[in-house]
Amino acid sequence: MNFNDFIKEDLMPSHYDLLLPYFKKRYSHTVDGILTSAFMWKDYYQTQFLRNDEALLWLVTVDGKIGSQTPMCEEDKLAHYFHVTEQYFNQVLGKKMVMYLVDKDALEKIAPDPDKYEIIADRRYYDYVYDAKKMMTYSGKAYHKKKNHVNAFLKNYGDRYEYRPLNCGDHHDEIMDFLRKWEEERDIKDEFNRVDYELNGIDFVLTNCRYLNYKMGGIYIDGQLEAFSLGVYGHAERTAYIHVEKANPNIRGLYPFISQQFLLHEFPDALYVNREDDMGLEGLRKSKMSYNPILLEEKYEIRQK
Repeated sequence: MNFNDFIKEDLMPSHYDLLLPYFKKRYSHTVDGILTSAFMWKDYYQTQFLRNDEALLWLVTVDGKIGSQTPMCEEDKLAHYFHVTEQYFNQVLGKKMVMYLVDKDALEKIAPDPDKYEIIADRRYYDYVYDAKKMMTYSGKAYHKKKNHVNAFLKNYGDRYEYRPLNCGDHHDEIMDFLRKWEEERDIKDEFNRVDYELNGIDFVLTNCRYLNYKMGGIYIDGQLEAFSLGVYGHAERTAYIHVEKANPNIRGLYPFISQQFLLHEFPDALYVNREDDMGLEGLRKSKMSYNPILLEEKYEIRQK
């Protein structure tokens, strides 16, 4: 394989418009198919890409070792560019390929030979998908506890709160101050320091918002920002992808309230909500399950033997 036709670059904010058409070639229904997410986590993965006119191939670093992710290309070309990625690893890097975060549909299209590849389901990175209308109303028995928490919030703060759409130009410092305070209070134990990278990633997308496309909203109580969310709308999938949701954990009902209000104000036409994965963190998994997902978007590792 001749790789002279491919352009290799580090992922930069100015690449947004250049790369967006690749993300529209196929909708994976996972957060990994949303370009804003790639920018949020680019430092964590030390993301680079290779591209030609047909496909975008990823180079990422995981646990100090280079790997890849699902190629961004037309569905019928997935198997081809999977093998092109493999050839790049073997011929150029002199390594066996490992591909992370491969969604189930892509896995079926690639159809890797089990004699040549190890295929591992990675439950830590399954995306949680919800019925958007249920999340906007908390209707039904399954959401009874969420409804009660929201009612408790409204009883205590009904005349003191305000929902506000946010923009990075006016609210960058306020948002980051809130997030740092949230991190200190939560004190989440994560051996991979992903929460720290997440906050750095949020800072990055806020700083470079002139290049990127997303929406933000916050709940203010007595004029103080107490909850914040950031997301992107996938029009083709009618899915709201929620990249960030943080709230003061000491205020009862604030988490389900920001979840509901962000959807109602920013993504009222959504049919589905993708609230990303739980990173294998027990507390986060319990929280995401409590919102009653209608499905989990499975993801896999493919390792060349």
